[in-house]
This record gives sequence, C-alpha cells and structure tokens, in this order.
Amino acid sequence: MTIAFLLTTLVVVLTPGTGVLYTLSTALASGRRAGLAAALGGTVSLLPHLAVAVTGLAALLRAGTPAYRVVTWLGVGYLLWLAVAALRDRGALRIDDGRPAPSTARIVRHGMVVNLLNPKVTVFFVAFLPQFVPPDSPAATSRMLLHGGVFVLTTLLVFAGFAASAGALRHRVLARPRLTAALRHGFAGSFLALGLGLALTAR
Repeated sequence: MTIAFLLTTLVVVLTPGTGVLYTLSTALASGRRAGLAAALGGTVSLLPHLAVAVTGLAALLRAGTPAYRVVTWLGVGYLLWLAVAALRDRGALRIDDGRPAPSTARIVRHGMVVNLLNPKVTVFFVAFLPQFVPPDSPAATSRMLLHGGVFVLTTLLVFAGFAASAGALRHRVLARPRLTAALRHGFAGSFLALGLGLALTAR
C-alpha cells in the first residue's frame, strides 16, 4: 500500500458528497450522537459497493445499462426527497432543539440509503482500486479488498470527525435563527444540486 493511495483516499473522502452532507446536516440537527449514526450508515453502505466492484459485477451498473439507469433515478429521487425534507424542516434534517431526535436506527438506515442509491460509488471503486492494484498481480482480489477496507475505514474516521465537529457547534448554530435557516436552505440546495447532477448523467 503506497502513500499515493493513502493521500488519494484522504482527498476523495474529504471531498463533500452526499455522505458528508447528510452527516453534517444530521449532526447539526440532532447532535453528535445522531451525526455519528449518520456517519456509520454512510460508511456501511460502501461495503456492498466494494463487494460488487471486487467481484466484477459493477459492469452491470456502467452508464447506459438498464440497471445503472434504474439505480441512478432511484438515487435522484432520494436526493430530491432529502432536499424537500430540509426545506420543510422534517425528519433527520430539521434543525430545532425543541423536538425529539429521530431514532439511531432510522438515521443509520437513511445514511445507508443515501450512498446505496448512488451507483457512482461503485463506478468509483471500479475506476479507483485498479489504479493501485494491477490486475495481473498475485492475490489481486485480496489486495483490492485490503485497499477497499482502508478506504472504508478512512471514510468512517473522516465522517465521524465531521459529525463530532458539527455536533460541537450545534448549540452555537441553534442560537442564531437566521444562520439555522441559512444552513437548512444550504443543505437543501446542495442535495438538489447533487440530485440534478446525477439526473444529467442518467439521461
């Protein structure tokens, strides 16, 4: 395992995407514990994508195939639902100190769905892992699993860091109603942009 792989992994994980946005919004809405649950859900959802990539089934999800289009449009629909939920101040995306937080299990499930319905994650694994594990090398499958496992672990640590930071700032955010509203609209806009971007690739 090279330094180049570790640095590339860190850059990719730190780049904001649906998992990061969901983790941040949940931590701000319901606290550090809820944010950590969202981080766990987003990370666990990577395992099926990794398994699909390593077993070579990801070809079924490449652009242009029916399976890819179905999963992509499901992902678009879910991202748009998250945007509407943020705008309507409902569910795990609400930012309000006066109502009970969603259950941990519900937050984990939502975190899993966010990335499970993102076929780009599988395509990413297919394009990313072979760059660091030559297919003709001995035990290529084992090495891909090892590299993929490091990527998943890095994702969990980074997402947990985002959750802890957002959870620590939560009360300062709640003390400023205008900032709370701006963040809610910002998250809604981000989910909307991601959904529309994903929709464009499915056309």
